[in-house]
Amino acid sequence: MNDDRAGSPTVPPPAPDRLSTALRRNIRAVEERRKRQAAEASREERIAEAVTKFTGSMRFVYLHLGLYGGWILINLGIVPGLPRFDPSFVILAMVASVEAIFLSTFVLISQNRMAAAADERADLDLQISLLAEHELTKLAEMITDITDHLGIPPRDRREVEEIKKDVAPEAVLDEIQTQQNDPGRRG
Repeated sequence: MNDDRAGSPTVPPPAPDRLSTALRRNIRAVEERRKRQAAEASREERIAEAVTKFTGSMRFVYLHLGLYGGWILINLGIVPGLPRFDPSFVILAMVASVEAIFLSTFVLISQNRMAAAADERADLDLQISLLAEHELTKLAEMITDITDHLGIPPRDRREVEEIKKDVAPEAVLDEIQTQQNDPGRRG
């Protein structure tokens, strides 16, 4: 059998039917949560999201090219038959400034919502990491008990004892903050 992947560091993704049931459940749970959060969004949040989505599109760029381009061409007197209505472009500057104020507000509203969702995901990641750390610590203790019972000495007892220590998140955060405040300090 000729395998074109021989020597390649990549492999094709698994077929969807080969994903584990736990992974499928997690994907469904995340998608359902996103749908629920979107449904629970206030009317103002949905409007801000729609405006931000539209203003971040090429249709918005084309619309502005047409409107502002036409405005400029008319007021430069390039378009025959149409009278100038803003020859000094003061109205155009005012319209563009007011539009920028509102658009930046809509973008900030959307960014705040996205930041809140990112904070929620970061909290979930932290909780899962702490749970995994705790479970791995317990597994290390069990493996140490088994190897001790079987009389198998560890290669490095100090390293095993270090692995068996539970991690205190508060202590880790305190150390990170200390390192940030005093980069020259070594722990």
